[in-house]
Amino acid sequence: MGNDPVFPPERVTLVGVLNVTPDSFSDGGRLLTDAGRVSMDRVLSAAGSLVESGAHVLDVGGESTRPGAATVSVEEEAERTVSVVERLVGEFDVAVSIDSRKGPVVRLALEAGARVVNDISGLAYDNSVASAAAAADAYLVLGHIRGTPETMQKAPHYGDVLEEVASELEHSVACARAEGVPTSRLVIDPGIGFGKRVEDNLELIAHSGWLRDRMGLPVMVGASRKAFLGAITGDPVGSRDTASHAACAIAAFAGADAVRVHDAEGARRAVAVGRAMAAARRKDLA
Repeated sequence: MGNDPVFPPERVTLVGVLNVTPDSFSDGGRLLTDAGRVSMDRVLSAAGSLVESGAHVLDVGGESTRPGAATVSVEEEAERTVSVVERLVGEFDVAVSIDSRKGPVVRLALEAGARVVNDISGLAYDNSVASAAAAADAYLVLGHIRGTPETMQKAPHYGDVLEEVASELEHSVACARAEGVPTSRLVIDPGIGFGKRVEDNLELIAHSGWLRDRMGLPVMVGASRKAFLGAITGDPVGSRDTASHAACAIAAFAGADAVRVHDAEGARRAVAVGRAMAAARRKDLA
């Protein structure tokens, strides 16, 4: 893998989710033993399936950020994730990402070989995440959130969700650059489901390309299995993959550069259709 770009413009990068948590909204506990410890065998099996299905990045998370989730200590999060990152780096020829908002966890994961940092707080929780990413020359995905996972879905409201999310992400980007993260290593994420109403999520996905053009940075969309899809379709969380694939196709059509997904196989097909449809648009009718 070496120094190959992780988010090249010629593809929609598939970021596969690996949550080593007991309480994530979709897959909590799936990669743990009955005693609540991380099962490396289950992790490697799940990772292998994601890579075989087309995932370009494996995103390891040790703290649930579902609505209402409580904060996990640095020690517990590191215990869950760092050995997993190290093993994945040794086993698979894809980039490994650490999904964390805590500087100490990020530093340990980068030392273990992670090449991407996925901070859902956009540096609002711990600005040292940026300096850690800069020191390791890692990619830094800056997410948008208002509040914390515990509070974010308590009556969120926007006057103009596109402008407000873009403006707040611009602040995160400025913080990252001030800590030495180069533009070439930055990616933005509008934070689907993080302090957003159903209509906010839809507008942000539909305008992924607008956000990319406004910010001048690649955009990652993480809509997989989230509650707004259930609000539209009526499906419970375990039955939302079809809706998730539809969201991936639309995000790719709208201009997203990456999608974060639980089912890489369906997402791979979905983004291929979305990109093909986008390429077929006539510029004189746009």
